[in-house]
Amino acid sequence: MPPRTQPTARRRRLGAELRKMREAAGMTARDAAELIGTNPIQMSHMEAGKAGVSEARLRHMASQYACLDDALIDALVAMAGERGGGWWEEYRGTLSHGALDLAELEHFATRMRTLQTAYVPGVLQTEAYIRGLLSYRLPTPPERHIEALTAFRVRRAEVLEREPVPGFEAVIHESALRTRVADRATARQQLAYLLEQSERPNVDIRVIPFGIDGFGGAGDSMLYADGPVPKLDTVQIDALHGLFLLDAESQLVRYRALYKRAVTFSLGTGESRDFIRRVAEEL
Repeated sequence: MPPRTQPTARRRRLGAELRKMREAAGMTARDAAELIGTNPIQMSHMEAGKAGVSEARLRHMASQYACLDDALIDALVAMAGERGGGWWEEYRGTLSHGALDLAELEHFATRMRTLQTAYVPGVLQTEAYIRGLLSYRLPTPPERHIEALTAFRVRRAEVLEREPVPGFEAVIHESALRTRVADRATARQQLAYLLEQSERPNVDIRVIPFGIDGFGGAGDSMLYADGPVPKLDTVQIDALHGLFLLDAESQLVRYRALYKRAVTFSLGTGESRDFIRRVAEEL
């Protein structure tokens, strides 16, 4: 099989986990390649996500590396056995790789926790709200690109309805609720949609009001996506020129703590619904 020129984030993650496993065993790529009956180039391709790996080879590698984490090995085998891509592949060549990687991350997450202080979380945005955000960009994207990206973002919300249903928790700062990315009607519609989505049994929305003392995280935002095992968790953060996916254990620990701390400043679920209703009335 020829190497993938542009592996997906999920394929890169699989390769990275194989590399971590090898390094934990204290082996060089050359030593490991010899043990599993391949060559260093092929080993490099597998660890970069550019070449596939069979279940038999993956389990052989885990055995040679003395990895005893059966749950992790089974999860990696499942990742390696995936064929094709999801609905987001329809947009490959049209939208950025980062956008597709985010949709893929959300699709495979078993649970999602997000902290947003500037905007409503992506999978909770209405079409009009999305258009307002895109129209503000400089330079303004061509209309066909706005249409494609809007449709793509709207479709991302389907993740809340898939089976098995993932848990989705959102902590949103009041500033995100009050910012009119378009006009008053769009803002009110967006808040009504938030209330509607908050009624889902798998969705928990909490609000941090302006008046809460001690909250100094107004610049924080992130999505924490749980994998099938904790070692496969991933954090997504936004940046000016795209998004970043983080998976180092030290980073995961930090962002779990960040989210947990933000929750302590938020209102309860019922109080948050009442708060969103009041904001909608005041707009």
